Amino acid sequence: MAPESALLLSAGLVLLLAAQALPSASGCNRRFYEITIRELCLAKFEFDMEGLDRGLWCSWPDTMLIYEGLTNCTYQVALRVECFWPNQIVDSLLMQVHRIYFHDCALTGRLIHDPPVSILAPFITVPILVTLLMTAVVVWRSKRTEGVL
Repeated sequence: MAPESALLLSAGLVLLLAAQALPSASGCNRRFYEITIRELCLAKFEFDMEGLDRGLWCSWPDTMLIYEGLTNCTYQVALRVECFWPNQIVDSLLMQVHRIYFHDCALTGRLIHDPPVSILAPFITVPILVTLLMTAVVVWRSKRTEGVL
């Protein structure tokens, strides 16, 4: 584990322990929950995503563990501070994450790329050859005027 990641994790654990020590009369402290998941879970997610090559952000096998870590972290914090999960705070956090990190990804989850040259080449060359052939036939026919009434 990287030193920065361990520091984030230890800071988050201190926050969670402090929350457990404080008496809670009404159950979920939404503001504290939101701050905690942003400073602990989102910070770790951002750190891990920045360590990943940008070209792999749309690759589910490469981002699955990082994303699951974010989801699991929000769930664990919700349990510790006695909040329901999932909730609007988690929904808005995940929407923000998707807008920032996954907005260019295909809906199917696969990376968008051009087809191989072996497939693309016939779709390009055949129409060009047909156009040139038809032009040659028209020019050849227009030069042959005999037999035309």
